[in-house]
Amino acid sequence: MHKPFSHPPLWREARLGLELAALLRDPVFRGEGVTDGRNQPVLLIPGFLAGDESLRVMGRWLKGTGHHPSRTGMLANVACSGRAMDSLERRLEALVERQGARAAIVGHSRGGSFAKVLAGRRPDLVSGIVTLGCPQNEPFSVHPVVRAQIETLAALGRLGMPGLFTRACLAGDCCASFWEELQAGMPRGVGHVAIYSRSDGVVSWRACLAPGAELVEVQSSHCGMALNADVYRVVANSLAAFRRRDARRAVTPLRSAA
Repeated sequence: MHKPFSHPPLWREARLGLELAALLRDPVFRGEGVTDGRNQPVLLIPGFLAGDESLRVMGRWLKGTGHHPSRTGMLANVACSGRAMDSLERRLEALVERQGARAAIVGHSRGGSFAKVLAGRRPDLVSGIVTLGCPQNEPFSVHPVVRAQIETLAALGRLGMPGLFTRACLAGDCCASFWEELQAGMPRGVGHVAIYSRSDGVVSWRACLAPGAELVEVQSSHCGMALNADVYRVVANSLAAFRRRDARRAVTPLRSAA
C-alpha cells in the first residue's frame, strides 16, 4: 500500500524556461568554481518518458568542464527495467573500457533507479552515483497524473506495443530482481548523493531520501533538476569527490607494498 502523495501544484513543472534562463546566467554554467573533470567518464540516464535530449544541456556543461559525458541511446525511458538494464550495463562497460577509469552516473528520476541498480551490479565499473529526484524508497510515490501515464503505458505494453514495460514489469515476476536490487544497500567504495526538492511537483520528496546516501536539498521543479544551477554545483562537487576517492584507491596498494 502506497502512502498518500502530498504534492505541490503540478503547474510548477511548467517553469522550465525560467530555470534554464537562471542556469545560463549563473557562474557555475561557465565553469566557475568547478574543478576540471580530467576526462572523468559520466553516464547520464534520463527520467521516465524522457530521452537523452532531456540531459543535453547538462552533457554539454560536463564536457565543457573537462568531463567525458556519455548518453544511453534512449529516445524515451519507457522500456522494461530488466531489458533496459542489460543495455545500460553494456554501455557502461564500453564507456569504462574507452576511458580506462570507473564511471560516475547521474540519473534523473527513473534514471536514478537505474543508476542505483547498475552501481550495485557493477561496483567495479562505478565510482559513484548522483540521483536527481529519484523516488527510491517508494518508486511509485508520484503525482496521480504520472501514475495514470504509467498505468496506460503498462496496458499498451501488455497489448504488444514494442519497447514498453508491462504490468508484469511493475508488479510481476518480470523485473522482480530489479526491484530487490533497488532496495539493497550500496556497495562499499561507491558514492551515492541523492538530490531532492520539496517543490517537486512529480515525485514525493520524502521518497527521495535514500538510506545511506548523502542527501542534498535544492529548490527546483522535478523536470527542472536537469537545468538547476544548485544541482550543477552538487553534481560537480560529487564527481570531484568520486575522483578523489578513486585516486586514493589507486595508490593504496603502492603504499602498502612500500
